[in-house]
Amino acid sequence: MTATLIEGPAQEPVSLADMKTYLRVCEDGEDDLIASLITAARAAIETATGRLMMRQTWRLVLDRWPPGRMLRVPLGPLLGLAAARVADAGGSLQTVPPGYFVVDVLSGAGRIGLGPDVPTPGVATNGIELDLVVGYGADPERVPMPMRQALRQLAAGWYERRGDSAAAASLPAEVAALLAPYRPMRL
Repeated sequence: MTATLIEGPAQEPVSLADMKTYLRVCEDGEDDLIASLITAARAAIETATGRLMMRQTWRLVLDRWPPGRMLRVPLGPLLGLAAARVADAGGSLQTVPPGYFVVDVLSGAGRIGLGPDVPTPGVATNGIELDLVVGYGADPERVPMPMRQALRQLAAGWYERRGDSAAAASLPAEVAALLAPYRPMRL
């Protein structure tokens, strides 16, 4: 199973103006740097938690359908299934109508149930493509406040310790504590 970003977020969960206020920066000379730190901090948080902060579209590629006909989506929170395609015996991708799937957006990261007539891929590898819409939504206010605060703290720490390669090695304890409720749990 591989995931590829198709459409990134239209905006960041923390604006440049908000981050500059947090940093107490008034001039515009470091706007590009601060904007890149916001993006990098968002990506680090999304990697650490498996939760995408802003609405994004990702393509999930599978070799075959999972046993039990229930696909647990590795990216979340799941907002919906934008498109589904299954390769025929010749390797051409064929669109599968949405009625073949039951999309569960309420169970954590999300699940996609497969109907009894969903087509089986006609090739052995990469025969299924699912375009998933994931994230907390398009509005930054929908992202949980602890995640946005973790982003501010992480970006601020990187800003203050520019050039210190050890600063980016792991998440600081205060950031990890804010993200703890959003990390995946294994039972």
